[in-house]
Amino acid sequence: MTRAHRGPVRVGVFGLLGSGNLGNDGSLEALLGYLRADHPQAAVDALCGGPEAVTARFGIPATRLHWYRGEYSTASRVGSVAAKGAGKLVDVFRTAAWVRRHEVVIVPGMGVLEATLPLRPWGFPYALFLLCASGRLFGTRVALVSVGAGPIGSRPTRALVRWSARLAAYRSYRDAPSRGAMRAMGVDTSRDSVYPDLAFALPAPRAEVPSGEEPGSVCVGVMDFHGGDDDRDRAEEIHRRYLDGTTRFVRALVADGRRVRLLTGDDCDAPVADAIVRAADSPLVTVARAESLDDLMAETAAAGTVVATRYHNLVCALKTGTPTLALSYATKSDALMERMGLAAYRHPAREVDADRLLEQFRVLEKEAAELRRVLAERNAAAAREIGRQFTDLTAALFPAARPAATDRHAPTTLRETS
Repeated sequence: MTRAHRGPVRVGVFGLLGSGNLGNDGSLEALLGYLRADHPQAAVDALCGGPEAVTARFGIPATRLHWYRGEYSTASRVGSVAAKGAGKLVDVFRTAAWVRRHEVVIVPGMGVLEATLPLRPWGFPYALFLLCASGRLFGTRVALVSVGAGPIGSRPTRALVRWSARLAAYRSYRDAPSRGAMRAMGVDTSRDSVYPDLAFALPAPRAEVPSGEEPGSVCVGVMDFHGGDDDRDRAEEIHRRYLDGTTRFVRALVADGRRVRLLTGDDCDAPVADAIVRAADSPLVTVARAESLDDLMAETAAAGTVVATRYHNLVCALKTGTPTLALSYATKSDALMERMGLAAYRHPAREVDADRLLEQFRVLEKEAAELRRVLAERNAAAAREIGRQFTDLTAALFPAARPAATDRHAPTTLRETS
């Protein structure tokens, strides 16, 4: 059931947006580009993790996702535990009231149906369930657009994710394994589609091809990596191995006289980058303080090659057409590298072997010219698929919109990389 409404369509966007994760904010930027091009009369606001940051950067009204401000901090005292518990009840009514004010609510990209990083069921999975249940209750169309999904070991988290997906009015995934994971959880995915990550809708600069005898700089994307939700018992061991292996790799590059630019993708990654700078102790190693995916793409476009861990560091590097090696920590990274034709250039983030990584890196540089050609073709295909995603979304959520709308969108937002 949907509600009749006169006047501009009221569209809400939902997620951990404005909270320091550049990939999440990049997905929001891509969605807003689509809405402003194809549905300029829509009234858009957000329910999100960092409302002040979202309003300041994107110019839309925003409301805090959780009533309790310390939702994602550890609660150890009786008072904070009680406040967090009370917040769960308050959020039922806050979320329902917010959803009821909209005809459409969109969750743009992000790994909202996965647990590749540590996750508690009463955190974001609970919030997503409240959103989708409220949408079904009030007739608001909730859309999960190009989202990530994966196997989930925790039974409570898996149940919340499964019911959220079932209650959504529209679902599409950023890769085939995500759709397969939801099917394995018992969700009917027969009408669900797979499209590229929404970040592929963002304009990107061309990669700068190194010329002459001197090779280009190397961007190394680092991450505060402690494994996934099922790795809590050995999280510190995983982190130490990742940091040690990555640091040894950077030192090997410096020993060869290479300039290294460290990239992050979330506020929590900065200490990792700083630790590597201290350990390398060389002016050849610097840190890029990127504040958006545009900044990350500018960095990767200027590099000769990229070695990266965090998912959206990979997206940015691949979208700019820069030869890239993935320190892969989840199926989503593997699927992305396969989609872009670089499946051979992966290395496990949980077991970084600096010597083996250096060997793979040297092969990557040797094959760089051919890989740039492959990436140009795959980026052109991704741009076409993103156009189909937005056409599909308009048909599902804005049935009264004119079908020619997406034609206006393509030249300004979908810039094919060559």
